[in-house]
Amino acid sequence: MSSHHEGLWRKRDTSTQKSDLTIDDITIVDQSLLKRAVGAMAIGNAMEWFDFGVYSYIAVTLGRVFFPSSSPAAQLLATFGTFAAAFLVRPIGGMVFGPLGDRIGRKRVLAMTMIMMAVGTFCIGIIPSYESIGVMAPVLLLVARLVQGFSTGGEYGGAATFIAEFSLDKKRGFMSSFLEFGTLVGYVLGAGVVAVLTAVLSQEALLSWGWRIPFMVAGPLGLIGL
Repeated sequence: MSSHHEGLWRKRDTSTQKSDLTIDDITIVDQSLLKRAVGAMAIGNAMEWFDFGVYSYIAVTLGRVFFPSSSPAAQLLATFGTFAAAFLVRPIGGMVFGPLGDRIGRKRVLAMTMIMMAVGTFCIGIIPSYESIGVMAPVLLLVARLVQGFSTGGEYGGAATFIAEFSLDKKRGFMSSFLEFGTLVGYVLGAGVVAVLTAVLSQEALLSWGWRIPFMVAGPLGLIGL
């Protein structure tokens, strides 16, 4: 056989192999179920990141509530140090909840992480101030932030995988982008709530009880996300 004919035979053989697809090679998607799955993940992610982000928007007030003995600059640094602690445990949350989702199902794991986030955020809203319980106040704040970070680390990767598994092959990237859109919506909602409270309430009221409102909203928001 000449090299020319041999080359044609190889091309035909390769094209035949590529066309030998089975039903297992194709992702069949229920469109209504896909929309529900993507919508649920986007809404749940928005609620999750509302809870996670609202802390940073009201950081100055939190510094005065939980670190009153420090200077304003030290208060802010201490508050953001507690904020940063949540990011340190996010990879751990991913390593724990990722394999767990493979074993027991992503929907269960996502429900667990949303509940953890809602509980952690709500607890921040009910922690007594430094003036009431002393050093235990910032300690409890740190614990709540660690719970938030741990749950977020498990939620985001699980939600992304959940959407990818439900999506059409040709639209997997587009559908997954709604997860990041949910993140943006959550941050914008958090900023909006804090902005309204800051504009409506006096400094005394905000420092006394107003700062708790965005965190206590996490309870009903968590149910919506769930």
